[in-house]
Amino acid sequence: MAELVKDKESGVAAAEGGKMDIEHSRTFLEARSEEELLSGIKKEVEARRLPPNVAAGMEEFYRNYKNAVFQSGDPAAAETVLSNMAVALDLMLLDVEDPFVFQPYHKALREPFDYYMFGQNYIRPLIDFRNSYVGNLSLFYEIEEKLKQGHNVVLFSNHQTEADPAVIALLLEKTNPHIAENLIYVAGDRVITDPLCKPFSMGRNLICVYSKKHMYDVPELADMKRKANIRSLKEMALLLRTGSKLVWIAPSGGRDRPDPVTGEWNPAPFDSSSVDNMRRLIESSGAPGHMYPLALLCYDIMPPPSKVEKEIGERRIISFHGAGLSVAPEVAANCEKSEEVKDVYTQALYKSVTEQYNVLKSAIHGKQGLEASTAGIALSQPWN
Repeated sequence: MAELVKDKESGVAAAEGGKMDIEHSRTFLEARSEEELLSGIKKEVEARRLPPNVAAGMEEFYRNYKNAVFQSGDPAAAETVLSNMAVALDLMLLDVEDPFVFQPYHKALREPFDYYMFGQNYIRPLIDFRNSYVGNLSLFYEIEEKLKQGHNVVLFSNHQTEADPAVIALLLEKTNPHIAENLIYVAGDRVITDPLCKPFSMGRNLICVYSKKHMYDVPELADMKRKANIRSLKEMALLLRTGSKLVWIAPSGGRDRPDPVTGEWNPAPFDSSSVDNMRRLIESSGAPGHMYPLALLCYDIMPPPSKVEKEIGERRIISFHGAGLSVAPEVAANCEKSEEVKDVYTQALYKSVTEQYNVLKSAIHGKQGLEASTAGIALSQPWN
């Protein structure tokens, strides 16, 4: 982490020498204790560099992150929390001072400051790797081979937390670093507008869209959002024409939520129009394309609010927990394009995701571990 803080300092210097006209406060980078970090938040509010509502979110973020990392039992937990949160709070303040604007296609910022590694290092202490699993690792190698051949690949996935991209990358970084670093995420506007979330998003490759769930939160902005989504689709089409692109999309249009009656978590249903839009983009790209169902289980680490919220700035509840990722064989699309066929194809993808999710749930929550593997889903722990 010392290297990350050093990189952060050089990154800030580069930003200050570039587009920033104001001197960036070094309050958080210079903090050497929890007391200095927390008093630094108050100091920035008093200096009117930090809005009180953002400051309150930062303090809650710190306390929840600290509790989660300490749950791991790591003897270096205190040092990890201080160093990770110093960088995180500094990046949040930097964005408040000089807000970063995401383009329809955002390429991960890796220099002068490596936002990708910042996200990896921040989320890594929250994953209990002893109780985490990857399903069908051989298919991830298959996907890498197809990418090397110039093919495009789309992963149709459920979506659980704001930390999903980091969890996916962390579970694959030892075996499939190319996938971990080059995956392009179709991301909703909330992760590119919330100041507490933006620094993490800046380290990922994103196609930025407005979710259907939030299209009419502010009715007068609906037309602008639709036009922005059209621009993003055009960017996606241009990217796919070059081949060798790997795209992750959650056709549900948002994060999974617990059942209000049972409290059980399951993948949210897929929207057939989202699936069909991606299928058409893949087929019209001019490069061979493949579509795989992907399941992700990690809601314990950073669960979303129980209900969809309109307002930006949700509470971040954080825990140390096992996580799971699984991919199943690609599902070929039917040449016929009727609405019924579109729905059947979408349900086939969703069924596969649900089956994989249930295996991951048995392994992690059911404590079955590797024994939860089935004939079609082979679990492994490739970091061991």
